[in-house]
Amino acid sequence: MAEAFVDELAVEGDDDIPELNLGELDLTSQDYILDEVPEHIEENLEDELVQEALRKGVDLRQYSRQIEADLLGVENQSIEDYIKESRHIAKLHRQIQSCDTILERMEQMLSTFQEDLGSISTEIQTLQEQSWSMNIKLKNRQSVKGELSQFVDDIVVTDGMVKHILDTPPLEQQFVEQLHELDHKLNFAKLQSFRDTAAIADVKDVLERLRIKAVSKVRDSLMTLVAQFRKPLKDYQVIQHNMLKFRYFYEFLSAHHRQIAAEVQTEYIDTMSKVLYSYFKAYQSRLMKLQYEVVADRDDLMATEDTVKRGFFSASRVPLKNRSTVFTLGDRACVLTTELEDPIIVPHAAAKSEKKFSFESLFRSLNYALLDNACREYLFIVDFFTVNGDDALALFNAIFGRTLQILQKNMENYAHSCYDAIGVFLCIHISDRFRDVMHRRNVPALDRYFEKVDSLLWPQFNHIVELNIASVRECDPQKLGSVDIMPHYITRRYAEFSAAIVGVNEANPDERVKRSLASLQSEVENFILRLAAEFPGRKEQLIFLINNYDMMLAVLTERTTDAKETESFQQLLTARTQEFVEEILAPGFGGMIGFVKDADVRLERKRPLQADERHMEQLVRGFSADWKRGIESIDQEVMRSFSNFKNGTAILQRALMQLIQYYHRFTKLFSHPPLKAMAVRSELINIHHIMVEVKKHKTTF
Repeated sequence: MAEAFVDELAVEGDDDIPELNLGELDLTSQDYILDEVPEHIEENLEDELVQEALRKGVDLRQYSRQIEADLLGVENQSIEDYIKESRHIAKLHRQIQSCDTILERMEQMLSTFQEDLGSISTEIQTLQEQSWSMNIKLKNRQSVKGELSQFVDDIVVTDGMVKHILDTPPLEQQFVEQLHELDHKLNFAKLQSFRDTAAIADVKDVLERLRIKAVSKVRDSLMTLVAQFRKPLKDYQVIQHNMLKFRYFYEFLSAHHRQIAAEVQTEYIDTMSKVLYSYFKAYQSRLMKLQYEVVADRDDLMATEDTVKRGFFSASRVPLKNRSTVFTLGDRACVLTTELEDPIIVPHAAAKSEKKFSFESLFRSLNYALLDNACREYLFIVDFFTVNGDDALALFNAIFGRTLQILQKNMENYAHSCYDAIGVFLCIHISDRFRDVMHRRNVPALDRYFEKVDSLLWPQFNHIVELNIASVRECDPQKLGSVDIMPHYITRRYAEFSAAIVGVNEANPDERVKRSLASLQSEVENFILRLAAEFPGRKEQLIFLINNYDMMLAVLTERTTDAKETESFQQLLTARTQEFVEEILAPGFGGMIGFVKDADVRLERKRPLQADERHMEQLVRGFSADWKRGIESIDQEVMRSFSNFKNGTAILQRALMQLIQYYHRFTKLFSHPPLKAMAVRSELINIHHIMVEVKKHKTTF
């Protein structure tokens, strides 16, 4: 760029260009330079080398000459290098010419090859079209061949099939396999006959004869299996298991001869109905002989006089003849828990060991046997006869109908003659538990049966409870003879009975039970009050009430978790206990207590106390002289009065604490006039002495 700039300056002529003193120019001013040079030179001035030279103040002419000399030197050097390499350049030229010749020949060859490829592509396309055509023809032929082959296989009756259908025993596997094949061919032939296929006529007669033979053999084999149920001591569950192995036989009959299938089903229903009826009739008869000989009757009610005397320390386990066992649960609830699904009772084994059972145990065993057999039978019906829903229930009822009727009849007779409320209630809950077991096994077959059982048992249970309520309501305390302060046997019966019913009902609460027990509880509370009225003194009445309330509360609390049953008795016990405390403190400390109560009332009404010194001296000195004997007397009387020693010591502590509170209030009254000025004030016993004495009577139970 600098050389071009200098050359252009030279073209203009030296005379026309003023001599430039570059040293005097302000090279940083671009506007000055552009104004002094022609317009076409502006582009050269923009060159970086030129601008750099101008900024440094270099003489452009000298710089141009130097550049030209450098270029000339470089040019000469290049010429010398070219001359030195001339031989190699010539050799390279010859090689390039040789390569051009080779490439020309290759071009000719490739042109020829391209022409050959064009002709081959045309041939390949033709072959591809022929291949597609042949492939389509092959697929069509294979499709036709497959359908024809399948048709032939479906319609042809082989010698092996004929031989097995005619000669092989029906319970062998080869017969079953050929029966499946025959079923397929019969269905195929029926389908093709609707399409008017001519080939069916060739095998129609053969298939029909084979069908008749197969139906005959299958019927005979199933009838033989059904007949085995009639043999005595035969385990019909094993027979059913064998029949399930050949349930396809019934499917074959249902598809190809419905009349024979209905005949087999009818024969099975008739046979099993008789077998199950006979089994349960005999089992029920033998089972009922194992029931306790002495059972509750109409006279075994809660308020019926107990002929067997029982002291407080008598054993809780009494003979069955005692009426109290009718109202005690004991271990009878095991039939709902650990024994619910135990193996059934074997009558001859139990008779051999002379073992007897309560009715609920026999009821559990009988109904568990029914449940087990019913589940097994229902599942067999569904599986073998391929039915479900209402059809399965209809078959089940046809088989078990007579059996269920005799069981319901037996339950009806028991319900009408039973007066054991706990036994009936346990049977109700056993029925509910077994219904849940049936539902867990997805068997709805016995729902109506258990509903019928409930409809028989619930009215009888309510009737028995009403009889007991009426017996308590109508009971005349004067006809019960002498009554002591210990818990009465009628209230004990009620406590045991209520605890038993509530304990059983907790697992599956029923409002009907709660209503019946509420009525019974109300009558028992009224009866206790009537019975307490037979005592001449209020203290004896309170002791009797406390003993009975405490006993009932203890039984209910120990055996149930229902707070509602115990809440009422707890309130009554608390109220009567407080009243008894006041009664037992009155003989020894009545004067002081009366004065304290009267004084508290006057102070509350802000009225002055009224007491003469002589009276106060009697109260203070009397208390000081007799308070220890009074406490000892209270201790002996309380321990003698209450059957429950734990409750007795609690009442004693309550009475002594009440005494301390009264005495504390009594001593505080001496801080009020006119007692404050009395000299007897100094004779008051320190309350700490009383508290020390009270601690000696601390509860030990």
